[in-house]
Amino acid sequence: MEQRHRAGDRPASPTGALSRGPAGSARGTGGGRRVDSAARQQSLRQHNLGLVLREVLDAPTPVSRADIATTTGLTRATVSALVDRLLAAGMVSELEPVASQKAGRPAVPLAPARGTIAAVGMEVNVDYLGVRAVDLAGRVISERVELGDFRGSDPAVVLDRLSTLAGGVVALLSADGVTLVGTALALPGLVDRVTGPLRVAPNLGWRDLDVVGLITRHPVLAGVPPRLANEANLAARAEAHVRRRSGPSSFVYVSGEVGIGGAIVLDGRIFGGRHGWSGEIGHTVLGTAGAFDEGGTLERYAGQDALLDGAGLDRATPVSRLAEVAETGDAAALAALRHGGSALGAALANVVNIVDVEHVVLGGIYAQLAPYLRDAVLEQLDRRVISSPWSSVELSVAEAGQYPAMTGGALAVLQAVVDDPGVLVEGEHRVVG
Repeated sequence: MEQRHRAGDRPASPTGALSRGPAGSARGTGGGRRVDSAARQQSLRQHNLGLVLREVLDAPTPVSRADIATTTGLTRATVSALVDRLLAAGMVSELEPVASQKAGRPAVPLAPARGTIAAVGMEVNVDYLGVRAVDLAGRVISERVELGDFRGSDPAVVLDRLSTLAGGVVALLSADGVTLVGTALALPGLVDRVTGPLRVAPNLGWRDLDVVGLITRHPVLAGVPPRLANEANLAARAEAHVRRRSGPSSFVYVSGEVGIGGAIVLDGRIFGGRHGWSGEIGHTVLGTAGAFDEGGTLERYAGQDALLDGAGLDRATPVSRLAEVAETGDAAALAALRHGGSALGAALANVVNIVDVEHVVLGGIYAQLAPYLRDAVLEQLDRRVISSPWSSVELSVAEAGQYPAMTGGALAVLQAVVDDPGVLVEGEHRVVG
C-alpha cells in the first residue's frame, strides 16, 4: 500500500606566482600573502553567511536584519549584504513589513524559505519503505510510503523499489521548481559512517552490503547518492530538532519496532561512537538470572514480535490493535506489556548509568504503547539507576511524528547546506555529500 502527499500538505583565481616550500607554505613575490588574505576573507564571509542563515532558521519567530545584527555583533550593512545573498539563493524569504515602535522604516521579518530548497530522506525498515522531502522551513513537501514485509528480503529488489518511490518524489520536486540538495538513507542496522557499507541489518537479513552502489544504479539517484545512517540515529536527530528550543538537549532515544534501536543525544548532537554504531540497545544482553532467566537480548523481551506473541496476537497484527486490546483490560496483553516494559527499563537503566543523562524518550511503537509501558519502565529506572535518589530519570514520548528517520535524514543533508551555504549562494550548486 502506497501513501502519497504532495507539496504543502504539512507543516527539515588568485594571482601571484606561487611555489611550495618544504612545509607547504607559499613563497614568491608577495602573492602568497595576498592569497592567504583572500582565503581568510573568503572563509570569514562564508562563516558569517552561515551565522546569519542559522539566526533565521533557528529563531522561534521571524527576525529582522536589525535583530540579527544585535544578536551576532555584525554591522547592519554586513547583515544586509549577507541577507541579500541568501534571498537571491532562495534560502530565506521576506515577510510583510511590521511597524516598528521606534521611528524609522518598518522592520522586514525574515523566515526560512518555503518550497525552494529541499533534501530527501529515505528509509528501509522491516515493514515499510519510505521517501520524504523536507524544505529549509522544516516542512514535509512530498512523501511516499510503501508498506510490506521485508524480512529476509533481496536487497537489490528492495532498493529498486525504494528508488522507484524516490523517483516519484524527485519528479514532484522538479515539477514544482524545488532545488534538491541531496539525499540520505536510514537503515535498521550497523552502517559505516556516511557511505557505508551496511555491515549488518539482522531483521532484514542483509550483511556487508554496498547499499550506495546498488541504489545509485537507478538513474534518479545516480547523481544524488545518499549518505547512510542508522535509522534510530536519524530518528533521534529529528527528535532533537523538535526539542531544540524547549529541551531537554540531552537524552537517550529508544525506538521500538520489530527490532529495537537507540541513540544517545548529548547537547543536541548524536553521539555516534567510533564507527557510528552506538545505540544498539536492542542487542544488549539482559543477564542470566531473575525475570530474564533464559538470557537473551532486549529484542527478545520487548521487541514488537515479543509483545504481540505475549499478548496472544498474530505477528502481523498492527500495534494499534495491541493498544486497543490492552485498553479493554485484557490480562495477556497487559502482562506482555508489563514484562516488555520491565525489560526495556532494565536495559535503559544500564545506558543511563553509563552515559549520565536524565531523560529517556520513547519512540517508534513505544510511543503508541507508552501508557502501558511507562510504569514498568520507570520502576526499573528508579530501582536500577544508581543516581536516581538524587536525580530521577524523566520519561517522555517522542514528538517528531511518524517516520522520524526519514525526516532526520533530510535534516542531516540540510544541515550540511546550513554549515556551508556558499555551495548555493555562490551559484555553484552541488549535491551535498
